[in-house]
Amino acid sequence: MLYANKERLNFRELKRCIKNDTFTTLLRSKKNLSKGMLKNYPQAGIAFKDELFLDFLSLPQKHSENKLKKSIVEKMKNFILELGSKDFLFVDMEYVLQVGASTFKADLLFYHRGLQALVAIELKTTKFHPKDLGQLEFYLEALDRDVRKPNENPSIGMILCPSADQVVVEYAMNRSMSPTLVAEYKKKLIPQETVQKLLGEYCATFDNGNKQG
Repeated sequence: MLYANKERLNFRELKRCIKNDTFTTLLRSKKNLSKGMLKNYPQAGIAFKDELFLDFLSLPQKHSENKLKKSIVEKMKNFILELGSKDFLFVDMEYVLQVGASTFKADLLFYHRGLQALVAIELKTTKFHPKDLGQLEFYLEALDRDVRKPNENPSIGMILCPSADQVVVEYAMNRSMSPTLVAEYKKKLIPQETVQKLLGEYCATFDNGNKQG
């Protein structure tokens, strides 16, 4: 209820958040956040989800990063809600970063009003690999040096991929001092029976808490 009030969710948005179990995704213990993220943004655990459901994009089984990118931009309102907060403001797709004589492009660039920071999202259609983190950290350095305003906090980076070995993610995040995280995307929502089971567990926990109180 607090989340619904904070995000000013309408009926359709609330129904989707219940269906994709946003509550658990935001509040569960996460190992996908870097040391730099936890140091600069202690509240990041409840600001960023580690699993997104992109069923509304209607992606085919095999799809390119370009297809994923364009589909997200076309359904930006839904994507922002799936990120977990309406504080995300979309800045640009393929945001150009000029470093020396070379040109680079960040897939998606957002600004988070609550954290007062730029958020770069790199899209991958393959399983997370530690080398992906190096690319993202390079983009964050460029954003902080050349784009970030004096009143803004260090830029944040997210790698959004279809799957990730959680042990590999934990190892990669443990040495990263940049504010980064890895999140997985799914093309289908959680099955209805699973949602009902989770709601039953929430109710049971709530009732036990009241009895003990």
